[in-house]
Amino acid sequence: MRAITIPQPGGPDALVWAEVPDPEPGPNEVIVDVRASGVNRADLLQRQGHYPPPPGAPAYPGLECSGVITEVGAEVAGWAVGQQVCALLAGGGYAERVAVPAGQLLPVPACDPVDAAALPEVACTVWSNLVQVARLGAGDTLLVHGGGSGIGTFAIQFGAALGVTVLTTAREAKHDRLRELGAAHIIDYREQDFVEEVRRVTDGRGVDVILDIMGGSYLGRNVSALATGGRLVVIGMQGGRKAELDLGALLSKRASVTATSLRSRPLAEKAEIVQGVRDEVWPLVEAGRIRPIVDRRLPMTEAAQAHRLVESNDHFGKVLLTRPPGGGSAVS
Repeated sequence: MRAITIPQPGGPDALVWAEVPDPEPGPNEVIVDVRASGVNRADLLQRQGHYPPPPGAPAYPGLECSGVITEVGAEVAGWAVGQQVCALLAGGGYAERVAVPAGQLLPVPACDPVDAAALPEVACTVWSNLVQVARLGAGDTLLVHGGGSGIGTFAIQFGAALGVTVLTTAREAKHDRLRELGAAHIIDYREQDFVEEVRRVTDGRGVDVILDIMGGSYLGRNVSALATGGRLVVIGMQGGRKAELDLGALLSKRASVTATSLRSRPLAEKAEIVQGVRDEVWPLVEAGRIRPIVDRRLPMTEAAQAHRLVESNDHFGKVLLTRPPGGGSAVS
């Protein structure tokens, strides 16, 4: 088969569409013929040499895909050849085929089967962090940083479906579309201080939960924006790895800071999260209350261009890589 490989870490042009060995299913795995794979910031970090795949995972990037099951391992139950699925992956989605643990499969919900590739990683990330970790519930206020991202567009829809008041940060050009997804208040992070805006909107109370992709550069301000008993969940480090934390401010609010990742979790934990998504999120997708937000589809042979687009932050929602007809020959 062919896959996007990274012979040497570097910029987008480090991505090479090349022949690689076909995957073989383990006893608890299936082989998925990939239709599309979502592009995530973790893929960009892997390309740069900063985020290697966990042991046993394919060397190729790609943390989610949609496609059709073509082989089923000897101990797999409940899945069959020919079923349309989407899947959470530890890697390997930028390929024609990928081996997937059965516990990380999801049926394609009520959406385009290709666009279903935009759902597994964001749904599992958002549900595990907002529900399992932050205990988000109806009546809460939620601040989502990076509202126009794949995570952001999903988290806004999910929060709105739960009856949560959603605030988000984003460039002004994206504001109208974010309102359509359910954001009640949108903050232009280039022109406005999000802490001041949060205090204004909440009459000085602060927000109950913050879902943060920035990390170090936002840490102190995020704590300032929390309400008493607030929960800050850090899932990214786009603003750096390190910052000074005022524990006095945290103590005075009886607040908490949690940092999580998904890719390196044990298979049993991932399977639990996937089941939670199937039970609690998929019905919202089926009902049309959440939909995959796809900025554009590009052939997998144009993975370099997809990475440039995500790095620019000019996209809205997810960028998908689709399997090219005939396999393709080059990356541009």
